[in-house]
Order: sequence, then C-alpha cells, then structure tokens
Amino acid sequence: MPVVPPPAENAPSAAPGETVAEAVLARQAARESAARTYARSLPVVPVRAQGMTVEGADGRQYLDCLSGAGTLALGHNHPVVLAALRRVLDSGAPLHVLDLATPVKDAFTTELFESLPPRFADGARIQFCSPAGTDAVEAALKLVRTATGRSGLLAFTGAYHGMTAGALAAGSDTAVRAGLGGTVQQPVRLPFPYDYRCPFGVGGPEAARLSAHWTTTLLDDPKAGIEPPAAMIVEAVQGEGGVVPAPDDWLRELRRITAARDIPLIVDEVQTGVGRTGMFWAVQHSGIIPDVMVVSKAIGGSLPLAAIVYRGELDVWAPGAHAGTFRGNQLAMAAGAATLRHIRTEGLAARAAELGRRLLDRLRALAGEQPAIGDVRGRGLMLGVELVDPEAEPDPRGTRPAAPRLAAEVRAQALRRGLIVELGGRHSSVVRLLPPLTMTDEQAAAVLDRLADAVAAACAAPGGVPPQGENR
Repeated sequence: MPVVPPPAENAPSAAPGETVAEAVLARQAARESAARTYARSLPVVPVRAQGMTVEGADGRQYLDCLSGAGTLALGHNHPVVLAALRRVLDSGAPLHVLDLATPVKDAFTTELFESLPPRFADGARIQFCSPAGTDAVEAALKLVRTATGRSGLLAFTGAYHGMTAGALAAGSDTAVRAGLGGTVQQPVRLPFPYDYRCPFGVGGPEAARLSAHWTTTLLDDPKAGIEPPAAMIVEAVQGEGGVVPAPDDWLRELRRITAARDIPLIVDEVQTGVGRTGMFWAVQHSGIIPDVMVVSKAIGGSLPLAAIVYRGELDVWAPGAHAGTFRGNQLAMAAGAATLRHIRTEGLAARAAELGRRLLDRLRALAGEQPAIGDVRGRGLMLGVELVDPEAEPDPRGTRPAAPRLAAEVRAQALRRGLIVELGGRHSSVVRLLPPLTMTDEQAAAVLDRLADAVAAACAAPGGVPPQGENR
C-alpha cells in the first residue's frame, strides 16, 4: 500500500505524552453527538486506506470487513474510482447541478439501467434523492402513496430502512424510534421467515409458507382491521436485522400476493445491491420484478448517492413533488458509473458468490468447533455469525439465547487482531461481515483466521464462554 503522508494543514495536534490517535478520539468524544455509533465500538483513526486495508494514525493496519456499512464495493480508493473522480475534477465540469441533465449523470443513469433486470429497466423511471439511502426510502413511500392514494404500509419484523421518520416507521427497531413518540405512522408488521429464530417455531419452508399465509389472511379478512396499504417494503436480505436472507420462494409468493391485490412492492436494495449478494441485484436470486427499487451505498462508488427506480406507471407525481438540494452530485455519479461498470465487466458479482460460498463453508466448520456460534448464514459477501450462550437452556428447536456481550467481546478481540467487523441482529449478537468484492483469497483466509482467534479469545475471556470440553 502506498504511503502518502496527510497534508500538513490536516495534521492533528497532540499533547506531550499523548498519541495522535488518542488526541483525535478524545476531541471527538468531547465535541460530537452522543448518537455516534461506529466510533464508540471501533476506536480507530484512519489516515490511509487502499482496497481492504486501512491504516490508523497509530500505524496499525486493519482488514476492513465493514466497508463503510457496505458502501465500498471496490474497497477504499480503487484506481477506477480515483480515475473517474480525477476526470471530472480536471474537466472543469460543474460539481453541483441540482437535477439538471449532464453527460456525467447521463452516463451513470445508462450504466445503472443496464445493470437492472431487463423487464424492470424497460419503461422504468429514476428519481435521484441524495444523499442517503434513508432519503430514497422516504421518496419511495411518498411515490407509492401519491400513486395509490393510500397511506398504509406493510413491513416486516427485523427490518431496517433508515433513520428518517418514515424510514424508521418501516423499520422494526423500537429503541431507535423511541424518541419520536407518537409522530411516526406505524405500518402493519408482518413476520419475516428468520429460520434460526423462527417466529412460528417451525423454521424452514413451513415458516415461509405460514408467513405468506398470514399476509394473505390479513389482506383478505374484512375483520382484520387494516386498510388497503399503499405498498409493501421488504429487504431480500435483512442486513441490520442480522444478515437474514429471505427465501426465494417466499419472495416470489409475496410478489404474487401484492400483484394480485394491486399493492406496489418496494424492495430495499440499499445494502444488498451492486453485486453484494452474488448477483448484481438481490432480487435476481428469486427472479421477482419489484415496482420500486431503493438504491444507495455502493452505487455512489464510496460517495453519497441515492435514488429510487420504479415502474413508469407510478410516475404520477407533479414537478417538485420530491426534491433535494444535493441530488445532482456529479463526483458521486462519476464514481458510481465507474464502480457499476467495473463490477459488471470484471464479473465481481459471480466472484462474490463463489468466495461467499467458501467463506460460509469455513465459518460453518468453525461453528462446529465453537458452541458459542449458534448460526452462520448469508449470501455472497454479506455474511453473519450469530453468537449464543451455549450453556443456556435451548428452546424446543435447539436454539439458545443470544449473547450480545460475547458478540461485543468478539468484535473487540477482532479489532485487536487487525480485523474490523460490526454487529447487528436481534440483541446485537450477530457479527456481520461486509468485505469489499475485491477481497483476495489471501485476505479471505486472514479474515477467517483472525475471526476464529477472536471468537476463541472472547470465549476464554472473563465472563466469556469456555471452549468446548473445558470447565469454567
């Protein structure tokens, strides 16, 4: 990795006897909001990055399996992204143009549409919503409510769609909604077929069948107490919910149910899109065609960009019905077009599928050695390892309680070993892996080794879980 010192004007100061990293982290704690998240659990001060490698101000190097919460499909500072940015900067093109047409925007939109399933792209429309995925979720909800004249929403347990009010309502985390009081219109919450912690206690295909049946019953029963909704919103793989892939047959049944009742189907591809799950878009695993697709994160090539792509028949809102000052980010569109093109031409989605299968096999083998690992799951390079208390009494299906403290210790032990991971899922007990699609075989092996060591160390730590066969 090239070593490039930061510009002198950006060099942070430190008191005598204090490292730069310590000084920066202390000032952050003193000045930034109590709502900060990653900075609390990952006390790293990045100063350089290339690909999957991040170098901290303390000189340590880390393998980044967070990737900007899935934003960095090509890793940090990929050459094709940097070249695209330099071309725009050197051309004299405007960087901020609201929603005006530009060659950069046209190239991005063309590349994006070429990546979509053809049946969806044909006749589709796009609305740029920047800067974040949550803004695109808000736009999607406004779109379907305008088009249908209805206000209700169907959403799922375990869902996460963003942090603005409407997106929070569609999500299922009551803790992050608590401060909004009664200002958020709550959707009808449907059970997501989470096999390991099945809401019906059965798991497998039967759980998916029951979930679909429950959905049909609610919609068709005149005494169910719900109004016809404006839309259903779903993730093909729940990310923050704990890396829970939706069964393909279940998604196909949801598409049939919603289409038969003229309910627009919104698929949130903010985290799953752009090759992450082993297909360019996660809906391609099931073959469904949504009415609205929410896209962000990786589409901007590491810069803020968000949009909704939707069926042309829904395009009934008036000019100005949805806007946003920074929806014309030319640098993000240039970086995004370069990223989309590179992933397509280099076959990185297929690479993610193949490497993801190998990682799952190795992680499942690790689970066989470590009783504190309750479940391993995922799709492509979107993987989750669920930590449990192996000494607790299991439920009738053999599932043990989540172990959030142990998961937090695994995360800390991983960081000590130069591996950046984050947590998600119920009770924050799932170690999530979102490596860049450019991860090499050697890096994958290093990630597995460091994670295995971290789990063993966390289990052996005070308050942890001893290795199998060892007494407390």
